[in-house]
Amino acid sequence: MHRMARAKKRAKGNALNLTSLMDVFTILVFFLLVNQSATELLEPPKEIVLPDSVVEAKPRQTVIILVSAHEVLVQGEPVITTAEVEEAEGDIQAIIDRLKRIQESAIGIHTAAVAESQEVTILADREIPFKVLRRLMSTSTSAGYTRISLAVIQKASQS
Repeated sequence: MHRMARAKKRAKGNALNLTSLMDVFTILVFFLLVNQSATELLEPPKEIVLPDSVVEAKPRQTVIILVSAHEVLVQGEPVITTAEVEEAEGDIQAIIDRLKRIQESAIGIHTAAVAESQEVTILADREIPFKVLRRLMSTSTSAGYTRISLAVIQKASQS
């Protein structure tokens, strides 16, 4: 009798557990949706005209410092006027404070997220004096952001 019951069990085979499979696919879909929507393309405002470049590298997601003719914005928040940056001596404390707050809000301490968040991209109009850009780069470095990029508009290569 036992032999027939075992044979019947083997013939039936193993069925897939659909509940577990659906859980895995649901988690995968949420993960892909969150990561896909987190990517943001740098779009400068209309009043800022970026210089042109032939570089092939695509931009990464970083802390953005936007420099217009009138003000400096860090991650979209106005921090100081451009005239005050031009007149300032040394590093600008208001920008350092804002960058430190952004750094503290990064997920986890001593993780890859913190290392990635220590990169700054400066979007500045081509008419902004280099003195202002140099002061912003120096201030960013003082706040712990050692990787600094200047945003430009990519144009076709001349080959």
